[in-house]
Amino acid sequence: MREILGRRRRLRFWREKRPAHLDAALLCAGAWRWPVLPGVGLKAAGGRGARERGCACPDPDCVVPGAHPFDPGLLAASTDARMIRWWWGNRPDAPVLLATGGRAPCAVSLPAVAGARALGELDRREMRLGPVIATPTRWSLLVAPYTLERLGDLLYAKDCVPSSLRFHGEGGYLVLPPSETGTGQVRWERAPLAGSATPWLPDVEAVVDALVAASTSAPDGGSRLRY
Repeated sequence: MREILGRRRRLRFWREKRPAHLDAALLCAGAWRWPVLPGVGLKAAGGRGARERGCACPDPDCVVPGAHPFDPGLLAASTDARMIRWWWGNRPDAPVLLATGGRAPCAVSLPAVAGARALGELDRREMRLGPVIATPTRWSLLVAPYTLERLGDLLYAKDCVPSSLRFHGEGGYLVLPPSETGTGQVRWERAPLAGSATPWLPDVEAVVDALVAASTSAPDGGSRLRY
């Protein structure tokens, strides 16, 4: 009986202390059915567990330190809880990456300063938005899945699209909170509603239309989304 009780205490302690990255990955994959995988992460700097901002991948000039797939590759993204527990059991601080496209969310992203301006303008227009991910350098507005063909048709129909926009669709990925990358902490600027079965996502056309309108409505004739 003592051994059983001791084992139960250890299991309860592990659940209470379970890393936040694993919890986030299991929530995305299990409750929301978003395929995830661990990012490469940052390399240890040595000395009291400190980290330098270099990427753990072999490229010394990596332009997205810590914030990309490496091993496993992007095609390994999964919703399998056993695989996810194994990945983050071995690397508990690994960034959580979402493989975008297919049935998973896609995104429209802007530089952080432009993203803050855009959200303020869209709020004034009472535009309903889904979750928004913020890093020190870029903000990403999650949208419903779209195909590259549909995105191409949508952009072709526009007279002008802000050059600061990036699109994350099939074959892409996003870094999810509470990951840390070489640019800093990843967080929810607009978090999914607590208790929701699956986060609601707006249509990409509605978001792009609103962003284009917000961009071209600056009083001086410039763009509100410049940076």
